[in-house]
Amino acid sequence: MNTLLNEVIEAHGGIDRWNGFDTMSAHLSQGGIIWPLKGKGGMLDEVDIRIKLHTPWTSHHPFGAPELRTAVTPERAAIENVDGSLVDELLKPRASFAGHQLPTPWNDMQLAYFVGYAIWNYFTMPFTLAGPGFSLAELSPWKENGQVWRRLQVTFPADLATHSPVQTFYFSDDGLMRRHDYEVDISGGAPAAHYLSEHVTVQGITLPTRHMIYVRDADGGHQADPLVVSIDVSAILFA
Repeated sequence: MNTLLNEVIEAHGGIDRWNGFDTMSAHLSQGGIIWPLKGKGGMLDEVDIRIKLHTPWTSHHPFGAPELRTAVTPERAAIENVDGSLVDELLKPRASFAGHQLPTPWNDMQLAYFVGYAIWNYFTMPFTLAGPGFSLAELSPWKENGQVWRRLQVTFPADLATHSPVQTFYFSDDGLMRRHDYEVDISGGAPAAHYLSEHVTVQGITLPTRHMIYVRDADGGHQADPLVVSIDVSAILFA
């Protein structure tokens, strides 16, 4: 394992402890301009999630109505009743975003796919980076707001649904993840600077409870406005 990644995983609780769990659930309070921009304002302001930790699968509930939830993998997005009966599904959902730009609206299946793969990525990092198929390279340190963060550039395996093939992670001296840069390929490659803060330790796993995502500037900075996405996390449970 890459030396920096090994230090980072230990700081977040260690791979053995992570591998001792199968699922995670949490409550999300969400905001930002992305939801109304995509025609889905208010739909996911308050939502419960459940993810599988070792295979890409995510569910959001409620999803537009109290009786509906999602079930999302890289190759399928589905909306179900809470009893598990199928309401709608979209196979190979990523193909449906061809030609999309940041302002392009989404249908419900596209929203389900986006939040499904994005949340799975956000909540399984950095542990997932130790899996097969990832290519890692440490970049030069980055200075921001009086701090110096180590950076890890990661090339993702082609079969994993994620924002873009190459992404950059930033870590503070304590080994915690503080920033995550990527391009949102399904929205025309929009560049993002994703900040992570207010870390807590739950059942031995340390993770951020505040996510703030901005449009990334060409020089690596960002403007405070607009705030593209905000996510506040509570009621975390591993099982």
